[in-house]
Amino acid sequence: MSKILIIEDEAAIRRVLIKILSEESESYAVEEAEDGVSGLEKIKNSDYDLVLCDIKMPKMDGVELLEAVKKIKPEIPMVMISGHGDMDTAIQTMKLGAFDYISKPPDLNRLLNTVRNALDKKQLVVENKILKKKVSKSYEMIGESEPINHIKLMIEKVAKTEARVLITGPNGTGKELVAHQLHEQSDRAAAPMIEVNCAAIPSELIESELFGHVKGAFTSAVKDRAGKFEAAHGGTIFLDEIGDMSLSAQAKVLRALQENVVTRVGADKDIKVNVRVIAATNKDLKTEIAEGRFREDLYHRLAVILIKVPSLNERRGDIPLLINHFAAKIAEEQGTAVKKFSESAITLLQEYDWTGNIRELRNVVERLIILSGQEISENDVKLFASK
Repeated sequence: MSKILIIEDEAAIRRVLIKILSEESESYAVEEAEDGVSGLEKIKNSDYDLVLCDIKMPKMDGVELLEAVKKIKPEIPMVMISGHGDMDTAIQTMKLGAFDYISKPPDLNRLLNTVRNALDKKQLVVENKILKKKVSKSYEMIGESEPINHIKLMIEKVAKTEARVLITGPNGTGKELVAHQLHEQSDRAAAPMIEVNCAAIPSELIESELFGHVKGAFTSAVKDRAGKFEAAHGGTIFLDEIGDMSLSAQAKVLRALQENVVTRVGADKDIKVNVRVIAATNKDLKTEIAEGRFREDLYHRLAVILIKVPSLNERRGDIPLLINHFAAKIAEEQGTAVKKFSESAITLLQEYDWTGNIRELRNVVERLIILSGQEISENDVKLFASK
């Protein structure tokens, strides 16, 4: 059932709109308000899928109402109803975020098409929110140990700033989770977060991957291609394993950070970019600098904020929480009931030396779930999770 609110001071027009919408679909629940003030009160106290709003009204006009609604419930599509003398104002409302406007007297087909389109948009917004929550859940940081709580506090302080962040820690510790949390809690969360695994891209292709190329720049460059920095414009770029980046690419990244511009391979034209850079590495970059493999000036540009992610051995108290989290997640993926781990099984797993960190723990939990009975026992751990 789609809830629609009509805000219109002329009772005759309200009746016409209610009749049209009620006859169009039984799934439309239509309510009305006679002025902007009462309409705003209804919007504050109820959830609507669409608002049809007159522009010229007593107490509060449509423009004022639109601005107020966009502050409190920006996801509600608003269609403005304009008289012939209100067309310039109607166009102004589009710039302020109105979905569309219709003229008085309303054309039946135009009205119904606009309503359908607006409701479709609202549904997409809802679906995107649900999807985003699922994505956010997949990057949830599990743990209540002191090192993890310290990282959560750091993220809370740093996320809303534009400061660059360098995340360090061994492989498999969850550095990408920290990067995603920084992005999702930032003011750039609505824009893309583009991930680049610098270790997985051949050195001869890394510059093209990051900065793009023009047609003919090299043998396989058959057309112009934007790079990752351009794709992340307005959002965040996550340079994972940056310690494996070539010195040539490092120099170009340094320029991008200093001047906020990139140049595609084979081009001579600069492209302005607005990105926040988060980097991660499992290497000791100061050692890399001393041995001439990493630029010191780039390090200082990246390491405005340093976040060190601990190994799993440094946060053994989080292992029970992680086991339960992975068990629930694996059961959801496989469409099966959640298997329980006995206390003695969990205690034994806490004693293991987790050289592969969280990634290794997740694999072991999945192996135990597949090979064991309904409850994973200490004996199952000894049989199937031997180190």
